[in-house]
Amino acid sequence: MPVTSVDTDTETLTMTLIADFTVGPERLWEVFTDPRQLERFWGPPGWPATFDTFDFRVGGRATYHMTSPRGERAGGAWEFTAIDEPRGFEVVDSFADEAGEPIEGMPSMRMVFTFEATPEGSRMTNVSRFASAEALEQVVAMGAVEGSTLAMNQLDAVLQGLRAFAQGQGTQLEMLSDQHVRITRLIEGPREVVWRAHLDPDLMRRWMLGPDGWRMSVSEIDRVEGGRYRIAWEPEPGTEGEGFGFDGEILLLDEPRRMVQTEHMTGTDLPSTVNDLSLYEEDGATLLTLVIEYPDAATRDAVLATGMVDGMERSYQRMERVVVG
Repeated sequence: MPVTSVDTDTETLTMTLIADFTVGPERLWEVFTDPRQLERFWGPPGWPATFDTFDFRVGGRATYHMTSPRGERAGGAWEFTAIDEPRGFEVVDSFADEAGEPIEGMPSMRMVFTFEATPEGSRMTNVSRFASAEALEQVVAMGAVEGSTLAMNQLDAVLQGLRAFAQGQGTQLEMLSDQHVRITRLIEGPREVVWRAHLDPDLMRRWMLGPDGWRMSVSEIDRVEGGRYRIAWEPEPGTEGEGFGFDGEILLLDEPRRMVQTEHMTGTDLPSTVNDLSLYEEDGATLLTLVIEYPDAATRDAVLATGMVDGMERSYQRMERVVVG
């Protein structure tokens, strides 16, 4: 993970994040000054950012909003106060309303980004300076340390390019917290096709099968926010096992980038998960990212112990072969 430390200091009223990378400082400069690349990591998993404006000059402003899996929005705004290409820049960072204006009563901070060369590549140092100890404590209590760490640890995929980051790695599982895991898989094919493969019932029956010897017996989707879905599987003749299925609600639909839905095992009183699917395309390949929120660590561990990740890898291989290919 790139982030090596996040420290808060109530005497200097600062929060300092340090992260190391294997690319040069010029590449870091590129991703932090291009809003389309910023959007891929500025926001922790489950809260991706959208930059609505980006006027990159001293005195200019950038505004953005982050969207939760349940559609809640949190806005922010930067005012650029210093720019020193490619060594870094400085902004006043504020919580912002839907119009991009600072929210009265919420703390602002002066944030300095510094990019410097190291023998291994480069180091980013991000220092946020607060007006008071109360403002620092308020932001920390809102999860700034954890959120910043999770956000910056997403940078490797952006800096390296999708194929360098994920090609040949298969389905990868990361434990983000007791309740959250992140699953990533590079699909060799365009995003539009991968998106349709997740929402077209006929296509789903061709690849979303898990282990060999099973078939999808039910595939019903109301493809709108608030719509319900139901999917089920059963073993083919000669394959052992009992049929099962899932049902849930589509919470957020941002075609063809992101879909968030609840998932509940049909016919049980087991708690639901929240599955947050995002797709990003680069050079004809699509990085699929699935962040799953479990009710607790015990449920997370029980689900993963079923061999879920191995089953997903078989299905993604089938998607590439029979849908994308």
